[in-house]
Amino acid sequence: MTSRGTKYWDSGAIPLIAPEILGDIIAQVADVGVVISDTGTVLSVLVNPGNPVFKSLVRWENNDLRGFLTDESITKFDSRLAEFLEGGTPVRPIELNHLDSEKKWGAPVRYSFHRIGPDGAILLLGRDLQPIAEMQQQLVEAQLALERDYEAQREYDTRFRVLMESASEAVLFVSAQTGEITEANTAALTLLDRTSDDVLKSQLSDCFEGRKRGDLIETLAAQAISQLNKTITVAIRGNGRTVGIYPTMFRAAGERVILCRLLPSDETEVRVNDLSRNLQGLYQDGPEAIAFVSDTGDVLSANDAFLDLIDVAHDVNVRGRSFADYLQRGSVDFKVMAENAARAGKMRNYATKLAGEYGSPRAVDISVTKLNAGSKVMFAFVIRDAARSEMAHPKSASATDESMRSVVELVGSASLKDIVAETTNVVEKMCIETAVELTMNNRVAAAEMLGLSRQSLYVKLRKFDILSRGAEEE
Repeated sequence: MTSRGTKYWDSGAIPLIAPEILGDIIAQVADVGVVISDTGTVLSVLVNPGNPVFKSLVRWENNDLRGFLTDESITKFDSRLAEFLEGGTPVRPIELNHLDSEKKWGAPVRYSFHRIGPDGAILLLGRDLQPIAEMQQQLVEAQLALERDYEAQREYDTRFRVLMESASEAVLFVSAQTGEITEANTAALTLLDRTSDDVLKSQLSDCFEGRKRGDLIETLAAQAISQLNKTITVAIRGNGRTVGIYPTMFRAAGERVILCRLLPSDETEVRVNDLSRNLQGLYQDGPEAIAFVSDTGDVLSANDAFLDLIDVAHDVNVRGRSFADYLQRGSVDFKVMAENAARAGKMRNYATKLAGEYGSPRAVDISVTKLNAGSKVMFAFVIRDAARSEMAHPKSASATDESMRSVVELVGSASLKDIVAETTNVVEKMCIETAVELTMNNRVAAAEMLGLSRQSLYVKLRKFDILSRGAEEE
C-alpha cells in the first residue's frame, strides 16, 4: 500500500524495477540465473554469492549453453527450449547436468524458463541440485549398508540355528536380568519333555522343582563368574529326572546372557572316560608342576603346583613372562630343553634349579614334551622336586667319586703341584661330562653352558677321550 492508501500495483502488474536491483533479486532467489537468446547463446550470468560452486560460470557469457551440458542434457534442453518458444502452455522446469571445459566437473541444476523482454531474451532461473543428489547418494549407501547388515545377520542366524540343532548336548540361553529362556535346541526340549512354545519366553525356574526364580539365576551367575567349572544339580519338573547345569555367562547387545548346558545325571558314568576333563583335572589337582610355554619362551599357563614351587600367588603373575626367568641358568637351560624336545619330540629328566622372585633355588628334574597347537609349536614342562626324589632314591657311588678317591691316594706319593693338576683335570672332566649329559650330547649347547667356544670344547673332549665315547653312543 502507498501512503495514500492505494495499492502499489494492480491486477498482478509489477512496477518497473531497476536492472541492478533486479539482478540482485534474481541472484538471491536462485542459485544461478542465466539469460540466453532464443538460439541458446548465453547473454549474461547471475550467480548467488552464497553458492561458491557457480562463481566460475561468468565465462559462459557469449558462448553457446550447449557447450557446457552433457550429451543427454543437450537433447532435453533443445526439446524444452523449442516447446517454450512455441508459446503454448507453461513449460515445466527441466533438470540439466553441466560439465566444465575439461569435462571433469559436473553439477545437476533445475531450471525454469521466463521471458524478460521483447527482444526474445529468456531467463533461466536455476536451483542447485547437488546437495539433494548428495543426500540421495547417502541414503542409497545407507540402504545398501542396511541390506548388507541384514544379509550378514541372516547368515549368522542360520549358522546359529544349524549349530544348535546339530548339537547333541542340551543347550538353553537364559536372560540374566529377567530369567527367561530365549533359545533352546531340540535336545533341551526333549530332555525337559516340553514343546518349544512351552519353554521359550518362560522362566527357567519353572522347568525345575523347588527352585525360586531369583535364587536360581543368582546361583548360575555366581557360578559362571567364578569359572570353577562346577555343576548345579536340579530336578526337572514333571518327570523328576536329575540334571546338572553348567553355566557360562557372556554379554550380547548390552544384555547379560547365561548359556546353560544340561547334562543328565545318568550320563555321568559315560563322562568318566572324557579324556579332556580327566586331563584338566590332572593339570589342576595333580602333584606335579606343569607349565605350558610358547616356542619363544613365554609362559602360557601354569598349574598351582608350579606356583607353589616358585612361591607365586596367582598364575596371572607368570603368564606372558619368560620361563627362563625361573631357571637357574636362564636362557641356556631353556634353549637346551627346547632344542632337544623340538628335535626328538620330548626330553626326560633334565636336572637344574628353579627359583621364584623371593624363594631360594630348588633342585628339580624337568621333562619336556613338544606339542603342536595348529601351525604353532609349544612345550609342556613337567617339573618334579629333585629333593624329594633324592630322599626316596639315595645316590650310589659314581665314577666321579672314584676319581676323587684316586686323587686323595696321591697324597704322599706325588708333589702338591702334581696333585693339584690331577684334581683340576678330574673337576674339568666331571664338568664336561655333566654338560654333555645334560644337553643329550648337543655339543653346541654344552659349549654355551660351559662358557667355552665349540673348538675349545672339542679339544677338551679329545683330551679326556669323551669325544670317541659320545660317537660310540650315537
